Amino acid sequence: MSDTPLLDHLNTPGDIRLLSEPQLQQLAAEVRHELLEVISKTGGHLASNLGVVELTIALLSAFDLESDRILWDVGHQAYVYKLLTGRRQLFKTLRQDDGCGGFLHRSESVYDVFGAGHAGTAISAGLGFAAARDRQRSGGRVVAVVGDGALCCGSSLEGLNNIIETTNDFVLILNDNKMSIAPNVGALSRYLNRIISGERYNRLKERLSRLVRRIPRIGARLHQSIHSVEEAAKGLIVPGTIFEELGLRYIGPLDGHDIPGLVRTLQAVRKLKQPLVIHVLTEKGRGYPHAEQFPEAFHGTSCFDLETGKAEPPSPTTGAVPAGPSFSTGLGEALCRLMAEDQSVVAVTAGMCQGTGLAEVRRRYPDRLFDVGIAEEHAVLMAAGMAASGLKPVVPIYATFMQRAMDYVFHDVCLQNLPVIFCLDRAGVVDDGPTHHGIHDLGFWRCLPNLAVLQPADAREQEQMLHLLLEQGGPGILRYPKGSAAPIPGYEAGPLVWGKAQVLRQGPDVSIWALGRELALAREVAEDLAGHGVEATVVNPRFAIPLDRDLLLEQAARMPLVFLENHCAEGGLGSLAMDALPGDMAVRILKRGWPNQIIPWGTEAGIRRKFGLTREQLKTDILTFLNKKG
Repeated sequence: MSDTPLLDHLNTPGDIRLLSEPQLQQLAAEVRHELLEVISKTGGHLASNLGVVELTIALLSAFDLESDRILWDVGHQAYVYKLLTGRRQLFKTLRQDDGCGGFLHRSESVYDVFGAGHAGTAISAGLGFAAARDRQRSGGRVVAVVGDGALCCGSSLEGLNNIIETTNDFVLILNDNKMSIAPNVGALSRYLNRIISGERYNRLKERLSRLVRRIPRIGARLHQSIHSVEEAAKGLIVPGTIFEELGLRYIGPLDGHDIPGLVRTLQAVRKLKQPLVIHVLTEKGRGYPHAEQFPEAFHGTSCFDLETGKAEPPSPTTGAVPAGPSFSTGLGEALCRLMAEDQSVVAVTAGMCQGTGLAEVRRRYPDRLFDVGIAEEHAVLMAAGMAASGLKPVVPIYATFMQRAMDYVFHDVCLQNLPVIFCLDRAGVVDDGPTHHGIHDLGFWRCLPNLAVLQPADAREQEQMLHLLLEQGGPGILRYPKGSAAPIPGYEAGPLVWGKAQVLRQGPDVSIWALGRELALAREVAEDLAGHGVEATVVNPRFAIPLDRDLLLEQAARMPLVFLENHCAEGGLGSLAMDALPGDMAVRILKRGWPNQIIPWGTEAGIRRKFGLTREQLKTDILTFLNKKG
């Protein structure tokens, strides 16, 4: 290998096409080093990107991004792509304020031809690109890179079914690392494993085919006859035919870490104008022993020590470390206690066991945890069937992912008034950016019948609410943000009464209704206001739906109201309150949440500063609202 770093001199993706095989190997080593150096300091998705280094380099070596289009599914496997498409310096600011996004964004680079944050988008979007290319006769290849379990998404399967109806020129790269975030589940995953076991058959078949064709005079006819018989029989004995039955030529499985082999195959593929599936085998965490051993833990990681692999406090630019247990951990612990008490309680997860705090549930109650893979709609429907059969399903899913299943919550849970409890993790802003901010869902849920929405301030209240929702016996949502669920100093959660808020602090001048964890911030703001002669009431709403209308009307008649939430201000708690009040009272409301625009990625502290959801700014805003001098 050369001593001259290659990454420093790659200015465009086209430069990679000029590199020799030894240089491509050197580039792979440099990319791995860069991934580890950056992600250990900023946090991010590590294991999936370590696994896709050689595949990405081979794709950029074989395809021409000036005419070809590469779409990634899911976006968290595209860090290498970012590094090699002109964003090497920007990548050092991964997921930081005004820095590099953790997912693909069309606004970030011309090479991000389609945004990618959630799973299950590349095949269908790629078919859209292919249809446009065919209609416009613009040329170029369309490549969809599907990995980390995204093939099991309903949208991916719908797209797979529609490829031959849309185009005769499409390349699907199946990045098969046997995992999504956790190990892949389901029949499709087992099917792909059978394909891998059939690799020896494929190699033997190719050698025999070459020998038969060489037989003088009859070789070609004999080969054709054998081929016809084989095509009729191989569906019975050989895995891999499902793609061919869908009209797609199957190639593979290929070693996803063999750069020369990958480049040769992909260069040949680029010349083939037909629907293709290229099955590539990769290892999640490749090249970093800690990630190879614990790929689930290193899927999405905070800052860590490169030598030991252990988590470290982030640098000052990445925000503070949450104190105490997280809401995700609190949910898992509470659910374990519930399961010990009630045999009818079960849990359903959509490929997010670790992320939603269910690892201990999986260990202690493996027969009562159902992981359906990255298929939120199916998770909701399955839970509805469980509830209709007498079980008590609890379904933890990220708030932003749950948006995909809204129709199923309405049609299959709410309309039938079934007792399904949805626990929406990451309900608030997160460092991953707009595809992952859980700040829009209240605007959806408020329209649905029979549905209650509760939001706890800490882990103790979270468990109280979980119990209450199960006792209530109807559809319910429990929302909570990423981060600490430790007790809020000075806050004691009183008895939980259905539809009733809790008043924490009494004051005659203004009432601050703070949803969930924002209660801690509201208490601080109230203290600051007291220093300016303003005595504030502080309310923990507990229930977004049903809202405590009695308390709301009583307070609105006496004082102005402020609503504080880690959610879009339009469509959130403040909007619910305004709709519940007479018009003359609603004018004395100040709503403070996120604006109705795209909220960028970055640290939560940085995003709060940018949009004024900080202690100092809220104090100033409330004093201005009350016509007081700050």
